[in-house]
Amino acid sequence: MGAGEWVSTSMPYLTPQDTSAADAWRTEAAARGGTGRQRIVRAGEVAAPAGVAEAFGLAEGAPVVVRRRVMYIDELPCELTDTYYPVEIARGTRLAEVGKIPGGAVTLLRELGHRGVRVREDITAELPESDASETLHLGPTEPVLRIARTTMDSYNRAIQFDMMTMPARLQRLRYEIRIG
Repeated sequence: MGAGEWVSTSMPYLTPQDTSAADAWRTEAAARGGTGRQRIVRAGEVAAPAGVAEAFGLAEGAPVVVRRRVMYIDELPCELTDTYYPVEIARGTRLAEVGKIPGGAVTLLRELGHRGVRVREDITAELPESDASETLHLGPTEPVLRIARTTMDSYNRAIQFDMMTMPARLQRLRYEIRIG
């Protein structure tokens, strides 16, 4: 897959999967003729950065659980994703552990009684921070897309917050909106 060939949609990552199925990233990559994998760099409790605290309605620095992953397509790093959860949902669960979750985090959230029903995505283009630039093998002035995704339950509470960073040259995002 070359530059500009990847069209991404969010739906596969918002829908619970069968726990025996391959993860959504691997499935999407295979459907496009590539090989996808992810490496979980860390998981556990951290102090909430400002944007995460705001999404969860917490004070900046309050504890949250994070899972940091590097996504690969055909062995090239193409996305850095930090996924945050409120501690009251994730503490003591597989969300707070380094390791694959059968069916993915969205499936585990559903098993824990938390189902996302609404998602908000804010997208910006900017220059990456140095750790993202290094991880994604970017040049010093190469822009990235940053997607901040907040998933809310039926009570309008945020149950998951994702911050995804990806090389802009490799992405085209697609949104289909049904009205009425």
